[in-house]
Amino acid sequence: MRKPGEPIYLRIHMVALALAVLSAFALPRLYEIYFGPLSFTMRLLAALLIAVIAGILLYFTYRSSARNEPEKK
Repeated sequence: MRKPGEPIYLRIHMVALALAVLSAFALPRLYEIYFGPLSFTMRLLAALLIAVIAGILLYFTYRSSARNEPEKK
């Protein structure tokens, strides 16, 4: 049971979050496959940049649809 005031997340929120997390690992790996090797530092920086951008996009995209559960009186 959710606590009063806790956000209600929809399935699409969880799918988008999973894609954001996976893309931070997958995109640098795909770059290595198609274009050549990356150093550990570049992979780390790319993953960090992708994660920050994806987090900001998720926040602005889904903040209005993550409604708070009404408090029971």
